[in-house]
Amino acid sequence: MALRLVLRRPTLRAIAPAVCPRSYATVHPGTFAGEPPEIPENNKAAPGPAAAPTALDALILSELRRMPSASIPSLVRQFDDNAGKVLSVALPYESRPGAERRVRFEENDHSVLMVAHAAQDADRHKVSVCSGFALNVPAEGEESRSVLLTCAHTLQEMRRSPLLSPVLNDTAKITDALLRSGTYVVSQAPGKHVPSFHPVRAIQSSLPRPDLVVLSADSVVNPPIAHTLPISPYPAYPGTTIRAHFVVVTEPAEGGWHPWVGGLWSKWVRGTVLGYRDYAGREAQPGTYDALSHLLFEPLPTPGSSGGPIVDEESGAVVGVILGTRMDNRVGGVRGWGVPAEMVYEMFSLPGLELKYKA
Repeated sequence: MALRLVLRRPTLRAIAPAVCPRSYATVHPGTFAGEPPEIPENNKAAPGPAAAPTALDALILSELRRMPSASIPSLVRQFDDNAGKVLSVALPYESRPGAERRVRFEENDHSVLMVAHAAQDADRHKVSVCSGFALNVPAEGEESRSVLLTCAHTLQEMRRSPLLSPVLNDTAKITDALLRSGTYVVSQAPGKHVPSFHPVRAIQSSLPRPDLVVLSADSVVNPPIAHTLPISPYPAYPGTTIRAHFVVVTEPAEGGWHPWVGGLWSKWVRGTVLGYRDYAGREAQPGTYDALSHLLFEPLPTPGSSGGPIVDEESGAVVGVILGTRMDNRVGGVRGWGVPAEMVYEMFSLPGLELKYKA
């Protein structure tokens, strides 16, 4: 019997590690190689009556009928074709902008804009909105247009919608006479009661995994409806005090909120950088060789704030872009989720090298 016990112990030690708990990877939208399979015909629910659009949706849909934009199917194709593209222009390094370039937190200057994606056919509609801001670079191939940065997941939401996915799978099924779609940059100058719509003409570059996209639209800076924001190429260290641009539908009881765009309200909310993660979800540290893929911050951003800037309160420069919220771990709980501003520079030429592309 003693011999049998000696022989069995190594077997138990070899098996034991297999029952240890493990952490699970978070699936990112960029993980999927294609669209999910269609629902079988006999399981598809009959479409119900379309819900009446909200006041903001009705305003956006009215502009969609009045002012054509590049269609969302064409923008989606550009998003895919220009993924990872390095533009021939350079984005300036502005880690310590001067007083005239710093983000002004207390002024209602509307430097943060709304980006609205809309689609409508005979009896259905889909509207998805987020935030964005203008960059201090000219549009590639079109000097009169403005270049804007925003998040990509709202456009991805549109491409997966039942209204647009059939068009993207087979453009011959539905004609433009039955379906209108487009993307607009929406601004509202201080003191104005009616917002201005600027059609998006092209997607210049995209980073699907970091969830960023660079758009070109009819100018929003000339005339100066909104000014460009300074971007810092250096990450903010954990503990840095920040201001994040939040958006809400109704005015909160607390002070500091200003009318924004289309009846919404906005505020530069004070918060803190909590840390960074790489794409595998591991903790990453600035000042090392770690990949700073995502930024954690507090407080939690509100719906509609995605694509808006995260600004270092001391320097007044953009150090990140809001993406939403995500569960960090069981101890930390849900955190604000963003991408460091240094990632934006991957879509632009290095300063001083842009002339080589033009030669």
